[in-house]
Amino acid sequence: MSSAPARYTADAATLPPAGLPGLDPAWSRLVDVAGVGADVGTTRQWHVLDTGDVLARAGTDPVGTIVAVHGNPTWSYLWRSVAAASVRAAREGGAAWRVIAVDQLDMGFSERTAVSRTLAQRIADLGALIDTLAPAGPIVTLGHDWGGPISLGWAVQHPERLAGVIALNTAVHQPAERAIPFPLRLAGARGLLAANTTRSTAFLDVTLSLAEPSLDPTVRAAFRAPYRVASRRRGIGAFVADIPATAAHPSTPALRGVSDGLTTLTVPTLLLRGPRDPVFREYHLDDLAHRLPHADVHRFEGAGHLLAEERPYADVVLAWLADRVEPAVTGAGPDAAAEPDVPDAAPAAAPLWQSLFERRGDDDTAVIDMSTRRGGAPLRVSWRMLAERVEQLAAGLHTLGVRRGDRISLLVPPGPTLTAVLYACLRIGAVVVVADRGLGIRGLSRAVRGAAPDVVIGEVAGLAAARALGWPGIRISAPHLPAAAARALGVERSLAEVAALGETASLPLPPAPDDVAAVLFTSGSTGPAKGVVYTHAQLSALRDALAAHFEVGADTGLVTGFAPFALLGPALGTRSATPDMDVSAPRTLTAVAVAHAVRESAAKIVFLSPAAVANVVATAADLDDADRAALAGVQTFLSTGAPVSIELLRAAQRLMPNAVAHTPYGMTECLLVTDLTLPGIEDAARSGQRGVCVGAPIGEGRVLISTLDDAGHATGVPAAEPGVSGEVVISAPHLKSGYHRLWLTDRTAARDAAPAGALPAERWHRTGDVGHLDAEGRLWIEGRLPHVITTATGPVTPVGPEQDIERVAAVRRAAVVGVGPEGRRQSVAVVETVPATRRAAVAPPELTRAVRASTELPLAAVLTVRDLPTDIRHNSKIDRSRLSAWAESILAGRTPTAP
Repeated sequence: MSSAPARYTADAATLPPAGLPGLDPAWSRLVDVAGVGADVGTTRQWHVLDTGDVLARAGTDPVGTIVAVHGNPTWSYLWRSVAAASVRAAREGGAAWRVIAVDQLDMGFSERTAVSRTLAQRIADLGALIDTLAPAGPIVTLGHDWGGPISLGWAVQHPERLAGVIALNTAVHQPAERAIPFPLRLAGARGLLAANTTRSTAFLDVTLSLAEPSLDPTVRAAFRAPYRVASRRRGIGAFVADIPATAAHPSTPALRGVSDGLTTLTVPTLLLRGPRDPVFREYHLDDLAHRLPHADVHRFEGAGHLLAEERPYADVVLAWLADRVEPAVTGAGPDAAAEPDVPDAAPAAAPLWQSLFERRGDDDTAVIDMSTRRGGAPLRVSWRMLAERVEQLAAGLHTLGVRRGDRISLLVPPGPTLTAVLYACLRIGAVVVVADRGLGIRGLSRAVRGAAPDVVIGEVAGLAAARALGWPGIRISAPHLPAAAARALGVERSLAEVAALGETASLPLPPAPDDVAAVLFTSGSTGPAKGVVYTHAQLSALRDALAAHFEVGADTGLVTGFAPFALLGPALGTRSATPDMDVSAPRTLTAVAVAHAVRESAAKIVFLSPAAVANVVATAADLDDADRAALAGVQTFLSTGAPVSIELLRAAQRLMPNAVAHTPYGMTECLLVTDLTLPGIEDAARSGQRGVCVGAPIGEGRVLISTLDDAGHATGVPAAEPGVSGEVVISAPHLKSGYHRLWLTDRTAARDAAPAGALPAERWHRTGDVGHLDAEGRLWIEGRLPHVITTATGPVTPVGPEQDIERVAAVRRAAVVGVGPEGRRQSVAVVETVPATRRAAVAPPELTRAVRASTELPLAAVLTVRDLPTDIRHNSKIDRSRLSAWAESILAGRTPTAP
């Protein structure tokens, strides 16, 4: 790549034109700064956005300064929202942060110089500006694109003034084995650099086109304002030319100094990322997170390179500053001399693999694979065989260089192979990443890329997807593959080869209880799938809660067609069987498959998802006498993951007549929260309460309610007062520790969730579900927080009215959604009819009258559909958000088709 031209003709700095959207002219100023480095002996004029004077006129003293550095080809206009947000926060009584957003020399409205500005020069330039404008006080750096290395370079060189570091979509290192991203290669190609960046606006136009949604034309024009003529675009070309593409590039030593220096920083750090960026990729984020292991990370799914224009990042920045930086800067943190009373720590629970290794000399069956993929009889694996395989794989992976904290994505279906790999990873402290095929190829790819695994272990289909979609990580195949196939899939080893390596190798020390053990991705039913982080201690607590509540022992036996629990058998010390099914498609499970798995394992517990239960009941006619006899031996039947009707539970129990039917309530963030038996459900049904009763908390778990305000927000202090509806707030020893690279989501889930008097060690979580507690402490679910209808008379939760409407003989299922503006929304009922309607429409008058008469909730309209839309994973969860948008459209006469 060619280097920048040596000399340019100087061009004076100017102020931006008036009227640029979102830009307060009071922030804009020109500053004279003594030149440094190649500029020694000169004075350079910078244009900056500076909120200092605005704060001073308001009589507000800033707690510190945010120095914001743009990249190429933007300018300080990029940071207008954080400037506005900081001023607004100060006026509302919050901490005042002065924002200085620079136009780098040769960029924006700053001076065009006659000097070729390398990375080292730009870092020195920034330092000179800071010395001029903010010579004292704490500094937080904020950078984007190539403003990232420049701001981080100053941070590394000035740790004595550094209070925090924030970076959006940037990089400080390009791996030698990876090519420079294509857009940069194209822009800087020999012979095309000037044409792409200076003589034309191509580079500028392409960069601005990356925003999703597209920039408003007035905003696009504002970004173009400093670069209207070629002479004002020289810095764009020089910036591209200064990208250190080779070891011999003049800026390579400076970039290496920045990247190496980051490992010495210990100040609070926030990394924000738009994953759809074609320039700064996931591996760039992973590299930064590796160099700054203490960093908070938040990925804005769906956002791209121009993150600051695509998402409300400024609110995240100010919230993060309030949490992480302001207590240290202002001295307002907790008084170290007045430490709260903390109970003595409980003894560490046994690690998840302990029961497996304790039975390493046992030839009884541990795991049974009922899959018919191989043909023939079920595959039975003894405790001895499983323990040996786990130790071999663990030692083999460690020999290959897998270390504690490395992430391993498992793309293997439930069964003995997945069980062995999972426990091997846990034993050496590798972090298991689990995202199943039910997310769909796009959702699965988003999850895997977001987790940035170091290793991918999979079957052929998973490895093919990894290759085609460019997932990161070394690839290991579950089966042994022919050499040609292995090369085609990029496979370096098979599991058999890994195990062979481990036969003569020793195991490392086990991980600590508080080390991260797993990242389990949610189903994606309430938005993009989120990676839920569990430590070893939390997984052990889950095992212990399950074992204690359901009285699981060595001879209990477990059949599970519910993916989250399909791997817990060895941890519980009991044999387990996975029925013949596609676990990612629960409706593939049949009654015969369940009966065969129960017979083979002599299982006393059966654990299924609601969708699986529905198909098991639907295929019960295929059972023979031997199948029914096997099912009669089941003592406990569980179904969780979504509400299950009384009728369906009763039908399932007729197949397992001696079993107690349970419907635990939980989520990926806390897999067991409450539990209720069928008799308890029947008792609750007679109570006259509204909602779905899901029972009382399990074990040491706690459930509280945060009441809703008129806007439908959960603002109340969490409490256990009966009969008060609000957001469900939970705590348990087996509650997740956080979300993977979703700092804002995690903060929102935990914010204000703890009740008064909560211990510091307690973790609380806002579930997003709404409901209430009854006088007996049982939880009743009334819907999801986003589905609350904010009417003029207050918030309305949907489940109660839906239950009323479903008592109408002509209604099979109902959903209640809101239409209209927030705060004045009208309620609309959307129903499936008996018999089914042929097309979506406004309900006929007689049905409308019957539905309206069934509920006290005023209904603006009643609509009929053939099928209510459900989310992508749980057929019993109605997609009310989608229905609401459709109802608004059809009532406006725009969409006569089905939702």
